[in-house]
Amino acid sequence: MHIRLGYRMVFGCAQPTPIIVLLNVHQSRVGDLLTPDRIVTNPAIPLDGYHDDFGNWCTRLVAPVGDLELTTETVIYDDGLPDPVDFNAREVPIAELPSETLVFLLGSRYCETDKLSQAAWDLFGQVQPGWARVQAISDFVHNHITFGYEHARSTKSAYDAFNEKAGVCRDFAHLGVALCRAMNIPARYCTGYIPDIGVPAVAAPMDFAGWFEAYIGDAWHTFDPRNNARRIGRVLMAYGRDAADVPLSNAFGSTVLKRFEVVAEEVLPDGAGGWRLAPVMAA
Repeated sequence: MHIRLGYRMVFGCAQPTPIIVLLNVHQSRVGDLLTPDRIVTNPAIPLDGYHDDFGNWCTRLVAPVGDLELTTETVIYDDGLPDPVDFNAREVPIAELPSETLVFLLGSRYCETDKLSQAAWDLFGQVQPGWARVQAISDFVHNHITFGYEHARSTKSAYDAFNEKAGVCRDFAHLGVALCRAMNIPARYCTGYIPDIGVPAVAAPMDFAGWFEAYIGDAWHTFDPRNNARRIGRVLMAYGRDAADVPLSNAFGSTVLKRFEVVAEEVLPDGAGGWRLAPVMAA
């Protein structure tokens, strides 16, 4: 299976503004790229890249006065299978956890384990440890939060989402992360693309998505409380403790996001060296 990925973002700046963006496919999927995953700017400006502490690829730039357009279009190979499942994945005792997972047990900016610990143990303390417990957390979050863009705000935390029972995909993921950590299960926040493959098409514009990964069965496993389904074609861009570690853009000055478009769709070879859109499941 081949998936076309990309975006178009336009920032308006009243003064030269340094910006860091995390908009590239994660290094774990670079080998699947069939065309370059390259950020193109209009006007053309210098770009500088580096890996952060979590291995995510970050791009530094200084946006000029006026409008700056960032675009990318790439094609990636995917095996076409849903997110893997391992019902026998065990909960790993803290003493046996790899050292690099321990940071994902700690509370963070948007995931207040201290405020949610008692609720987590009350809700999931009697659930079988391992896959069943993490899935129970994902089920709870999916049913507990009502999705809506009108409920989004940059300061909303997992504790806020738990109490307000409304939010967007990042709030679903933050609450799942916080509840897992409160149960001594390492969990990390993820951002990336989720195309509508194998599911009915929706009328809403495509967007980037947030989900989480839990460390059980000696491996990281994907859980998506917003959709609460094993999806096809999920492509990771970045992961961290929470959304504060992996913002799409982090501007050091006043900016206005004037345009935001995301593409994630299955494509087929067109026989002429290009790609054409694959048939889409009817709603």
